[in-house]
Amino acid sequence: MNALTVIPILIPLGCAVASLLVRRSIRLQRGMAVAGTAALLIAAIFLMSSVLRHGVLCAQVGNWPAPFGITLVADILSSVMVMLTGLMGLATAIYSMASMDEARERFGYYPLLHMLLCGVNGAFLTGDLFNLYVWFEVMLIASFVLLALGGERAQMEGAIKYVTLNLMASALFLAGVGILYGMAGTLNMADLSLKLRDTGHPGLITCVAMLFLTAFGVKAALFPVFSWLPASYHTPPVAVSAIFAGLLTKVGVYALLRVFTLIFTQDIPYTHTIILWAAGLTMVTGVLGAFAQSEFRRILSFHIISQIGYMIMGLGLYTPLALAGSLFYITHHIVVKTNLFLVSGLAHRLRGSYDLKKLGGLYASAPLVAGLFLIPAMSLAGMPPLSGFFAKFLLVKAGLEAGHWGIVAVALAVGMVTLMSMTKIWAEAFWKAAPGTMEMPPPGKHEMICLLFPVIMLAAVTLAIGVGAGPVLDVANRAAEQLQGNTDYIATVLGEKAR
Repeated sequence: MNALTVIPILIPLGCAVASLLVRRSIRLQRGMAVAGTAALLIAAIFLMSSVLRHGVLCAQVGNWPAPFGITLVADILSSVMVMLTGLMGLATAIYSMASMDEARERFGYYPLLHMLLCGVNGAFLTGDLFNLYVWFEVMLIASFVLLALGGERAQMEGAIKYVTLNLMASALFLAGVGILYGMAGTLNMADLSLKLRDTGHPGLITCVAMLFLTAFGVKAALFPVFSWLPASYHTPPVAVSAIFAGLLTKVGVYALLRVFTLIFTQDIPYTHTIILWAAGLTMVTGVLGAFAQSEFRRILSFHIISQIGYMIMGLGLYTPLALAGSLFYITHHIVVKTNLFLVSGLAHRLRGSYDLKKLGGLYASAPLVAGLFLIPAMSLAGMPPLSGFFAKFLLVKAGLEAGHWGIVAVALAVGMVTLMSMTKIWAEAFWKAAPGTMEMPPPGKHEMICLLFPVIMLAAVTLAIGVGAGPVLDVANRAAEQLQGNTDYIATVLGEKAR
């Protein structure tokens, strides 16, 4: 059963190698991308099911006992994230068959997509900080090449900003790793959790915690280190934008959740208050940036920043309900944000532009696309009974129970401005009359199926999360208990050493 923790890494890694071996055949690469991501999703579902039934799973690579070897761990949080990675990978692979140009496909798009998924899953499943750094770098290399693939001027500019800030964050991360190893003599996260409880240097641990907060804050696009995201996410092809929007910043959020519930819990009133302030400022700056934009994908890019604030809000509050709300919000947002980028690609295919001033008439000419936009857009704004409403309700309730009225007011106000932004897109792109005739060739039947199917699939998932909010909340509550308790995680990883 513990082998299930390795399979979500091996599947995309094997598909990347196989895609390189058949690099002369675009058709085989496309089929392999869909089959590989579907296999990844199935393996991730089995992993999540096993974790929910049997508890935390752990694999010691090479049979080296923890904390001396490489440890892979799957608890509820990481297994849910791996499952969402498989779902987003499948949606993107199907969409790419119709939206990705042949030149990029021939220059390694599909192997890079698989390597990105491999890096993301490795980060979610690793049990030690150094290997988390390694998987971050695998993910960074693949994502940088995907951003730059094509060599267009806007892409290169966005890619340079993206990789520069993320490399600086990686350097800070590695510095923090070195300091922790010097203090504790281990980088296994479960072992660190135990050893840092008895250290005689609480002030130094808090300083290191701030180093990790800065490093992961860059990767999660927290205030004030978020400028790389809106400068880069709108530049590549829409399939790349979609997978980035759904997964990349969430790896940073996952890392923050992991280390600030498992390792850095010595001075919660200080560290988590800073996180709460960062959450509020991230919400406000992101939504104001979105409101000032008039380009479809730039609006969505700024909203990624704003929504990251909600995910971190639960960590800052640090109550069981707040953590459950964060996990619910992450699940909802990954699906919704990926789908919104895919819808923006549909609008571009039908009208030839992402500029809202040049769009219009889509409600009359493509009512299905208009309806598919409304589902994730209203969910992002938090309209009932969609998934975003329940996610925001949990966080607002947790904030009220904890007596943090300020962050609750910010969350509610940002939700209103988010609704205004989505209404702006609706009015400009879908409701108003088309500003002129655009000579776009109509999409073929196969092309339209590949473009519509993943959008419909993700819209159905959004509706299912809203309608089935009870079971999703049960899973989120169990994950929050694991995060705050940590006893199962530590005992599974360390075994007898944990006693």
